[in-house]
Amino acid sequence: MRKRAVVAAAVVGTVALGTGIGVWASSGGGEPDGGAAPARTPSGRVTGTSPGTAATPRAGTTRSYPLSQAPRTIPAVRSHTAARGPGWKPAKADRVVVSDAELADEGRLIAGELGLAYAGEKDDVRAGDVRLALGGGGNQESYTMTVRDGRVDISGPGEAGVFYGTRTLKQEVHGGGTAPEGVVRDEPAKPVRGFMLDIARKPFSETWIEDRIRELGDLKFNELGLHFSDDQAFRIESSTHPEIVSPDHLTKAQVRRIVALADSRHITVVPELDSPGHLGAVLAAHPDLRLRNASGVVTKGAIDISKPASAKLVDDLLNEYAGLFTGSQWHLGGDEYQALTVKDPGASYPQLAAAARQKYGAGGTVADLATGWLNDRANTVRAHGRTMRAWNDGFYRGTSVQAAKDLQVAYWTGKEIGARQPVEYLSAGRKVLNYNDEFLYYVLGQPQTFVYPTGQRIYQQWNPRVLRGTTAVPAQYDGQIPGGSFAVWCDFPGAQTEAQVAAGIRMPLRATVQKLWYPDTPPLSWTDFQNLANRLG
Repeated sequence: MRKRAVVAAAVVGTVALGTGIGVWASSGGGEPDGGAAPARTPSGRVTGTSPGTAATPRAGTTRSYPLSQAPRTIPAVRSHTAARGPGWKPAKADRVVVSDAELADEGRLIAGELGLAYAGEKDDVRAGDVRLALGGGGNQESYTMTVRDGRVDISGPGEAGVFYGTRTLKQEVHGGGTAPEGVVRDEPAKPVRGFMLDIARKPFSETWIEDRIRELGDLKFNELGLHFSDDQAFRIESSTHPEIVSPDHLTKAQVRRIVALADSRHITVVPELDSPGHLGAVLAAHPDLRLRNASGVVTKGAIDISKPASAKLVDDLLNEYAGLFTGSQWHLGGDEYQALTVKDPGASYPQLAAAARQKYGAGGTVADLATGWLNDRANTVRAHGRTMRAWNDGFYRGTSVQAAKDLQVAYWTGKEIGARQPVEYLSAGRKVLNYNDEFLYYVLGQPQTFVYPTGQRIYQQWNPRVLRGTTAVPAQYDGQIPGGSFAVWCDFPGAQTEAQVAAGIRMPLRATVQKLWYPDTPPLSWTDFQNLANRLG
């Protein structure tokens, strides 16, 4: 698999966007023919020029062209330097060429999408060429796209950035038929732009998941989370513990295809094997490891973390799936361990209290034991070179045992017992990922207080600093928020079909990535954003 570096770089610079929907302005003015225009903000204020952006007319060209406008894409590009010229429109005789062999996948993909020939590595220059090249330094997800003299050049320091440049070109052509003259300079505000899918409660087909990967790639998302184990089912084939696998599951061959497709779109698949709660399907095959209270009553979904066999079972699975999911990220879960939702955990679960005292001394608590469990699972995954995250309600206040320093917080709720504000984690120096259930949770059946989120609400009211509820954390913490994820949870799996889910999340996904890629107020109204989404398809 291709190894990719995703580097955070929130550029607080000029955002230059035209004010109209068309590919270029309907009338010229200002600059002489062939001249590049200064970059402009949405208000039209001139902010400076960029060297080397003048459009060179082709031999024999005498037509006077209007000044180009910025491309309209989702997410919006960060900067565009306008110029005069015909722009670029795909023709059958045109070709896609690459300057670096590593870009062959990106070249073949965009060639097929635009109906062009893929010509591989070439040094000659022809009219109509789309050229992809690696070069420069900085953010590996950044790119520059120059449309000039009837050609398109897309370059960036990393393969991911060049890929995103091809997504911009694809949207330009699909949205307006022509890529406008000028130079796009673009990069994401946030390095984590995710979509999480609960396949444990509802089995989604391989085809549906792959369709979402293609959609996510075109929108410049770079993570797909898979929650594949819960109380209801365990959805991926296992060789170490085949007894736990549900009848309706993905084979490892299917998962490998999903991972390979995601990798080709520069999307990291982030597996979540949740523990010590949400293990009901695993424990159905291992009833001796179910957590029971002092009265012998089984606690739903919870594994008995006082038993060494419990750790071995989960570690077997973590080690197995680390070989299947090859990306750099891992989700440990850690949420909603029911032993810690009762008034007196030590009295209700004396075996856990005894194990905590044995491991951590006379003052050891059940919360200490649960934190130690999370740290031990982190040690297992860390050995595979992964960066790890866990749900915020898996981090407990007032414990003598502290969660591992390198664990990132996946903040989804503030409703749990002893809920901690996001600033507590941020002020302690942790990175916090935004899964805010107020805006980003699409829960099938709308149980409890959940309602299906709308793209409009995300677009108009949410941003990555709104980690809990509707209030943003102070701007000083922005650098500790790598990004966020929109999530589909299937509490009532029959509430919607796969097709209904795809339709329901269509605009929320587009609004979410707009806010993760583009750091400022969106340049379009919600109505215009909707119209653009409909035009782009």
